[in-house]
Amino acid sequence: MNAIHLGAWDLLAAAALIVLDAALSLALRLGLHRQILVAAVRMTAQLTIVGLVLRHVFATASAAATLAVVVFMIAAAAREVATRPRQRLARHMNYQISAAVVSCAGFATVLLALTTAVRPTPWYEPRYAIPLMGIVLGSVLNAASLALDGILDGVVRERARIEARLVLGTPFRDAIAPLVRSATRRGMIPVANQMSAAGIITLPGIMTGQLLAGMDPMDAVKYQILLMFLLAGASGLAASGAALLAVRALSDGRQRLRVDRLNA
Repeated sequence: MNAIHLGAWDLLAAAALIVLDAALSLALRLGLHRQILVAAVRMTAQLTIVGLVLRHVFATASAAATLAVVVFMIAAAAREVATRPRQRLARHMNYQISAAVVSCAGFATVLLALTTAVRPTPWYEPRYAIPLMGIVLGSVLNAASLALDGILDGVVRERARIEARLVLGTPFRDAIAPLVRSATRRGMIPVANQMSAAGIITLPGIMTGQLLAGMDPMDAVKYQILLMFLLAGASGLAASGAALLAVRALSDGRQRLRVDRLNA
């Protein structure tokens, strides 16, 4: 592969598009120019720092350093999942649910890939483990946050219906089942749409990057298919896990809906 190396002037030329967006915002009075410029600067700084850290981690190939980076990524993703829903569970249960779901779905999916399809030596090779975890966590974050928000909002919205079914003797599991299905489906739709559009409407980012780096198109396709399967599996685990754990937090041993466990 013959990678094309980018210089500072190449990035500055592309940055002209950010200036264009800011100018359009000013001209059309959108009020987004400051937000766009700050976001661009922040993104550049964040990615530069990440690049420097990963350069060091890749050079050392240390299991401890790899684990530290992965744990930090999982913690950041779990925090995002916990804070995105409008409703909050008492006693920081949002954080507990998100930490359990993100770590389990992320580790399970990435370990499967590292030990079966990719098989680097050693198996925790940071050049493979960290990028895989990063892309998987993106889908896990979206799926888990959508499912968790769907359950918490849905319980508030459909409280009367659920409690009416409980009063009529319906087991809690059956009374809440439609809401669980709806929230889980909501969490899995983005990755389903992503798979449907891949190759026809869009060329996914990973495949595009590999093609730009000079990889054979069919090899890039195989990697992209593998990644899409991983993302689909991780999204399913995250969405269903978040929905089920949230429902468990909102019920008790007496088959009651515990809306009081939501913070006002």
